[in-house]
Amino acid sequence: MKTLKDFNFKNKKALIRVDFNVPLNDKLEVTDATRIQAAKSTIIDVLEQEGSCILMSHLGRPKGFQDAFSLRHIVEKATDILGVKVKFVADCVGDKVEEAVANLESGEVLLLENLRFYEEEKKGDVAFAEKLSKLGDVYVNDAFGTAHRAHASTTIIAQFFAENKCFGNLLAREIESIDKVLNNSERPVLAILGGAKVSSKITVIENILDKVDHLIIGGGMSFTFIKAQGGKIGNSICEDDKMDLALDILKQAKEKGVEVHIPIDVIAADDFSNDANTQTLDINAIPDGWEGVDAGPKSRENFDAVANKCKTILWNGPLGVFEMESFAGGTIALGNSIDKATKNGAFSLVGGGDSVAAVKQFGFAEKVSYVSTGGGAMLEMLEGKNLPGIEAILK
Repeated sequence: MKTLKDFNFKNKKALIRVDFNVPLNDKLEVTDATRIQAAKSTIIDVLEQEGSCILMSHLGRPKGFQDAFSLRHIVEKATDILGVKVKFVADCVGDKVEEAVANLESGEVLLLENLRFYEEEKKGDVAFAEKLSKLGDVYVNDAFGTAHRAHASTTIIAQFFAENKCFGNLLAREIESIDKVLNNSERPVLAILGGAKVSSKITVIENILDKVDHLIIGGGMSFTFIKAQGGKIGNSICEDDKMDLALDILKQAKEKGVEVHIPIDVIAADDFSNDANTQTLDINAIPDGWEGVDAGPKSRENFDAVANKCKTILWNGPLGVFEMESFAGGTIALGNSIDKATKNGAFSLVGGGDSVAAVKQFGFAEKVSYVSTGGGAMLEMLEGKNLPGIEAILK
């Protein structure tokens, strides 16, 4: 696996695919700069070797050239974070881009315009990828969030760099962290899968059953398992058409010696609202008119005990409707449990949109071993799929 360490960037132009797809408010100001911060290490490493950086990214889902999706809106924030003035060119291919690149000196950073202003980017167009490739001496992919897409700038472009291509620091760390959980983990290994639907995690569960010792199933998806086993779940979310699958997963887990832990009690509400009436109930006995919205106190204790006897922990999905303050307790308790386990030497990896949002919201991002930046890409790796953006560098 080639990384930045395999290259000398002195007087070289590094063409870096970053993921600067950051959220903007109505004033087109960056509201969460995590992804820019995540790319800083790679960019600074190149600059410190007296190289220069040409940054490529997409932003949102524009239809043609739309100013609201222009990467010029993030230049000021990127300059602040990197501590280096970020130059900008209002296109990503063509004469004015080639001129800006030619004038780029060692130690400088140039940000290209939104790649997705061109349909060729998402189509994986070879000619478009070749135009982009002419802008740099070394291609660096540091965009894990798009590594599962065979787009021009994430995959197709790599063929034009022969040996002069590598992973950036962020993408290398992502690969190493997920590989550590799936293939090189210290046992016992715990996977925590939450969120609303079993259907979105089926392939993940099937792929990791051979690699884990404990599996916690929480959040809305737990009710499909409870109902499948004959429990009464009231008005709780449930995928009735996945109940046979839930039973099959439990059977597979038993055959493989994996201990499955499902909540035994829940906080139930009489309305999907922060101000709803609530009560703590056995998860098998939720009356009609009530729905489970968070893990109960006994479940939190059980999960804490499991987390703190494991040496490798993967967390993907919350235990309740954490967006509502009244129903965030189970997810916060789990975060505290993983924090404690990590302090005691466990390796903890958190990934997936909702999980990442939760760890940031409740201050756990610095308390776990690694927080993945790519939701869809991480899920596909956990499913055992090869990601085209990664395969293109390894060829």
